[in-house]
Amino acid sequence: MSESTQAKTWRFRTWFLYVIIPLVIGILLSLFIQKPQIGVITLNDAIASSTAQDMITQIIYARTHPEIKAVILVLNTPGGTVTDVESVYMELARLRQTKPVITMVEGMAASGGYYLLSGTDYVFAKPSSTIGNIGVLGYLPTPPTVIAGLYSTGPYKLWGEPQDTFIGEMEMLKQGFYHAVMLGRGSRLKAPAEVILRGQVYTGSDALRMGLIDELGSLSQAYDKAAQMAHIAHYQVIDLKKPSGVLPPAVSQVSGFFQTTKDGATLSYPKDPGIYLLYVPNVETKP
Repeated sequence: MSESTQAKTWRFRTWFLYVIIPLVIGILLSLFIQKPQIGVITLNDAIASSTAQDMITQIIYARTHPEIKAVILVLNTPGGTVTDVESVYMELARLRQTKPVITMVEGMAASGGYYLLSGTDYVFAKPSSTIGNIGVLGYLPTPPTVIAGLYSTGPYKLWGEPQDTFIGEMEMLKQGFYHAVMLGRGSRLKAPAEVILRGQVYTGSDALRMGLIDELGSLSQAYDKAAQMAHIAHYQVIDLKKPSGVLPPAVSQVSGFFQTTKDGATLSYPKDPGIYLLYVPNVETKP
């Protein structure tokens, strides 16, 4: 074999060893290595025990699965009960310790929906989205009265608490809501407290000017932002319902949450007594 042929053979072996083999190994490994994932959690209902538990299940799944690098929270909700909203908010806070959470407001993020939104890293909305309604509402306890044949060991055994105590609790919860907004939005919030706490709703465009959201955009832009914040590329988007074991409901999960008329029409008012982070439009329609 000539010296020239030996050199060519050596170059080919070197090229094969250091280029072809690593390339083939890389291709084979890529078939087995899972792409980074962006998980999507969607809420299209009021926040009650059932919907809150479904969200929490998906949040915990995202937090405990390393292949999920970021989460998109897609919201269209008027809010819900104080307890259920707070439960989801606290789980979001745990998730954010390790992974970015981006919100996309598709239709509405009002009251408790905005509470959740304020606990995420970046917020997109559409120009016509409904944003805000920061505040608390609830049914006043009935003043103590005497009911024939019914005895109680204290004046508030049946009624729970005096009305002035209830109003004080409402004020405390309102301030807690505002604190969550301030904590989440920080220097991005441009509106003063007296404006924020009026309970007003705003379009996405107005919410952007007030610093209640970060950007007007689409769901695909939310994906891109999540990938940027998680420092990933070539990602896969997955709906977290299926892998977390949450079954999509055939009908509204909280159909019994709101009052209904005798004709079966659903109103905006919650059915049960309590304190709510809930947007209630059309006040005049209460039966």
